[in-house]
Amino acid sequence: MHLRPFLKQLEEQGKLVRIKKEVSVEYEIANIMYTLNEKPVIFEKVKGYPFPVFGGITSDRDIIAQGLGTTKEKLLLKMVEALRHPKVPEVVDKGPCQEVVIKNPDLKKLPLLFHLPDDGGRYATATVATIKDPQTGRNVSYHRLMERGPNRFTARLIKGRQTRTTYDKTTGDLEMAVCIGNSVSVMIAASLGPPSGVDEFSIANALYPMKMVKCKTKNLEVPAESEFVIEGRLIKEVDREGPFVDLTETRDFERKEPVFVVDCITHRKDAMYQALIPGRLEHKTLMGMPKEPTIYDEVSKVAACKNVLVDMGGGSWLHGIVQISKKNPDDGKKAIEAAFTGHKSMKHVVIIDDDVDIYNPTAVEWAIATRFQAGKDLVVKLDQSGSSLDPSSKQEEGKKALTDKVGVDATIPFDVDKSKYEIVKYQKVKLDDYRR
Repeated sequence: MHLRPFLKQLEEQGKLVRIKKEVSVEYEIANIMYTLNEKPVIFEKVKGYPFPVFGGITSDRDIIAQGLGTTKEKLLLKMVEALRHPKVPEVVDKGPCQEVVIKNPDLKKLPLLFHLPDDGGRYATATVATIKDPQTGRNVSYHRLMERGPNRFTARLIKGRQTRTTYDKTTGDLEMAVCIGNSVSVMIAASLGPPSGVDEFSIANALYPMKMVKCKTKNLEVPAESEFVIEGRLIKEVDREGPFVDLTETRDFERKEPVFVVDCITHRKDAMYQALIPGRLEHKTLMGMPKEPTIYDEVSKVAACKNVLVDMGGGSWLHGIVQISKKNPDDGKKAIEAAFTGHKSMKHVVIIDDDVDIYNPTAVEWAIATRFQAGKDLVVKLDQSGSSLDPSSKQEEGKKALTDKVGVDATIPFDVDKSKYEIVKYQKVKLDDYRR
């Protein structure tokens, strides 16, 4: 569903909050969103700016599923299907995102937020960024942007990811367009991280049909329904970026990152700015959930994969749970290796049987307690390529973070009497029968 009809639907269902009182971009909006537990919200009056601010549309799996026209239980397979069968979107001549064109942009006119004290500056966070690589084609991803001047940001480009790889091998400027105010389908697709050469906008179009327009000043295409599009160049100059709170709710340190020079901003006539508070539900869900299809695909090559969950306890990035239907003695161990291939930043993974509720942490812990023996079911991988988001990892400037990884096979041993591993269930009765 496109963004605006979806916001309308949420409001009609009582799932969206409207804040009519004037609010400030200096911590107030972020604190209100946090207090609302990131329920979808629209701030109608923002002090000093003509644009409303909204957020919260990807903070909950049920809301995301609704935005994609499905249910939470069917969400994984919908993402898997779109990842396997992307559809190239149509490019049209005109789109709402270009109703207003500003050739001499001033970032002070955008309601960028101060999220928390001690942040490096005002940040844009709900930032769907697109570039083109000469060899692999279009890439779409998220890059937080810190304001550094009237037309300058610093962009956090993680080494090893496609945008940074393309930037590093480009001799001159690298064109980039940043879309703010997008549908759930675009936001999810931009998070998926498919293999190099697979276009995320085509995945978005497979999730829900969309059209695109060509940028006004760059050789790039963007979703026609976006609220704002920031067109610019990543230049061969670095500047301060950070500190800023990251996925694990710890403060990421200050770095030197590439400068993003803004040449043009286009937007709808009645544009709404999208905010996303760092380190919280929406940030976590967008980071972790889109890794579930890639884990599912890899595990499905070696075992009968039923479900995958990148859970909040691991910052929605470092921990995963994989549910399989065990057919062979070594399915659990194979699933562990495949899961780490499907999400290379994952640190710990637990494999469970299909009779264990993957969404119930107590049930998963019970499976570990009753079906796992460390001497034969534990996989330990030392000094593996990991995530810089893990403060306990070994980190050196300019090098990939290293971490020790653990896989736990908490499935029932093969060729045993399974009845002793199964929960004995009582029968519920109608209490009214005993109250007469």
